Amino acid sequence: TVFVFLCFLTVTVFLSTLTPKFYFALTVTSSFISGLIFVFEWWHFRKYGTSFIEQVSVSHLRPLIGGVENSGNISALNSVSTFFSECKVWRNPLNLFRGAEYSRYTWVTGKEPLTYYDMNLSAQDHQNFFTCDTDALRPSDTVMQKAWRERNPQARIKAAYQALELNNDCATAYVLLAEEEATTIVDAEKYFKQALKAGEMIYRKSQNCHSQSPQHEAQLRRDTNVLVYVKRRLAMCARKLGRIREAVKMMRDLMKEFPLLSMLNIHENLLEALLELQAYADVQAVLAKYDDISLPKSAAICYTAALLKARAVSERFSPETASKRGLSTAEINAVEAIHRAVEFNPHVPKYLLEMKSLVLPPEHILKRGDSEAVAYAFFHLQHWKRIEGALNLLHCTWEGTFRMIPYPLEKGHLFYPYPSCTETADRELLPTFHEVSVYPQKELPFFIHFTAGLCSFSAMLALLTHQFPELMVIFAKAVSIGSHFYFTNVSHVFVF
Repeated sequence: TVFVFLCFLTVTVFLSTLTPKFYFALTVTSSFISGLIFVFEWWHFRKYGTSFIEQVSVSHLRPLIGGVENSGNISALNSVSTFFSECKVWRNPLNLFRGAEYSRYTWVTGKEPLTYYDMNLSAQDHQNFFTCDTDALRPSDTVMQKAWRERNPQARIKAAYQALELNNDCATAYVLLAEEEATTIVDAEKYFKQALKAGEMIYRKSQNCHSQSPQHEAQLRRDTNVLVYVKRRLAMCARKLGRIREAVKMMRDLMKEFPLLSMLNIHENLLEALLELQAYADVQAVLAKYDDISLPKSAAICYTAALLKARAVSERFSPETASKRGLSTAEINAVEAIHRAVEFNPHVPKYLLEMKSLVLPPEHILKRGDSEAVAYAFFHLQHWKRIEGALNLLHCTWEGTFRMIPYPLEKGHLFYPYPSCTETADRELLPTFHEVSVYPQKELPFFIHFTAGLCSFSAMLALLTHQFPELMVIFAKAVSIGSHFYFTNVSHVFVF
């Protein structure tokens, strides 16, 4: 105790002899360092949604404390399993064409609209859809099998031409050229028509011999995937080129011919085309079939149902009038439909109301996430604008949804509780220049508040030291003397 007391006394004497310049330099340095930490913490939280100091503490310091490694591993495994169960990524039914649309955006803006993660998922989809075990028997399909795994677009295109040299009826080669080499929708449609001709011929051959062996069955599944993909993209080309009725017919025929492939969500393409035709009765008929409690929901389903309900009342709706006389039955139904849609995906209204800027939709979306909201609003904003008063009704009522949802979000109201992992997945799917929408809004971590307070306090001390150097020196000495007397009394207590 005596040794500690002598050390503290030495430090106190040393501090009492320091000049105002030292105190000023100390406070400025402290303010600068804490400011740097605050800026880095804020940037890390905005980019990754977590505190860097907390993350390091949990990842590296907690295991050093001991006794928590096993539980940490178990919780990590549980969180990973929860992530994959809640955050399944789906193929965007309305994804754009790489060569004719995504690449043109890059040429104009110099920005990449697709992330590496998104394109890697597409490469996996193409390998699953367009390859099978019997490809080794056909040289052209062997080349295409390698082409789908290529990262370089030019290498993929070159491989597609090599496949066509080996077999002029290689449907998947035409698909790749339509997706990536064609710089206009017209050129893409030409390639897809060639792919359709080749795909139908191969599909008929596979049908005749699919029962001969499991390998032939796998080849039939592959050829079916190619045919459905090509017909769907041709319908999307017709929609983009203004031949909407033709596109609707192609989509309906495709859904009748392959009814078991509902997981491809072709009905969402059909809904968008019918809304463009303003065929609202047909839209309602599609919703009656697919907006079922036993079927998975999507933003397109929920918000289109809300749009149709809003269409019946939005033209005459007025918040002032509704507050005086109350809501009619039709208005209540419309408001409930909007609340249902917002609960399913709370990110959509800000894009429809143009409170947030849109970017090109990704090739994959996370249901109930910001990526799905971007994809929906990109194609459906025009349909909401077309119906007079629909956006006004949405603007007046959408925030009321959050008063109905239990908080914290342990329970849902009409749907399952909102998943907590959407932000992480959306950051992987959406480009870095897009500000990802987060729900529910996260509170600022403790260390951001702490470093901000430390920076402000140090800056205030530095300012006071610069303005009143003598007074601050006296204050510092008084603090050191006070702490000296306090420690002396404490040491006497320990001695006795």
